[in-house]
Amino acid sequence: MNKKYQVLVNGEQERSLIHQDIESLDAIKTSATTYHILHSGKSYNAEIIDHNFSKRSYKVKINNSTYNINISNSLDQLIKELGFEIGNSKKVDKITAPMPGLILEINVKIGDEVMENDSLLILEAMKMENVLTSPREGIIKSIAIKKGEAVDKNQLLVEFE
Repeated sequence: MNKKYQVLVNGEQERSLIHQDIESLDAIKTSATTYHILHSGKSYNAEIIDHNFSKRSYKVKINNSTYNINISNSLDQLIKELGFEIGNSKKVDKITAPMPGLILEINVKIGDEVMENDSLLILEAMKMENVLTSPREGIIKSIAIKKGEAVDKNQLLVEFE
């Protein structure tokens, strides 16, 4: 399946990209927010200055020029074509324990970027392992538990930025 993206730069320049365009990009991550990119024989230094995952918008500085970039995927485009308003993504800011249990595994760290349905942790309750997944895209702000810790129902486990 070939994923398609629409990219809007500074509210004017619109480009269509496919997943292979992104994968073929020669980019090296040089720090948490900076990249070195080679494209058509030219070198670019890129820095992500600001981002809003729920709105898929980014402020990027490339070779000392700043660009505001909005990205829409195939689903966003379909919703727009059907005439529906693209609503905000789920605004879940925290994950709490759905039942008392024992934390068997924590699959994320503070600062990790997660996608919807990524596994966050495993909670053992009533001799069953329950995988708790991310309800939305986001960045892990805090982790309030440790591996091997017993938790109560509704106890805070993970917070998102």
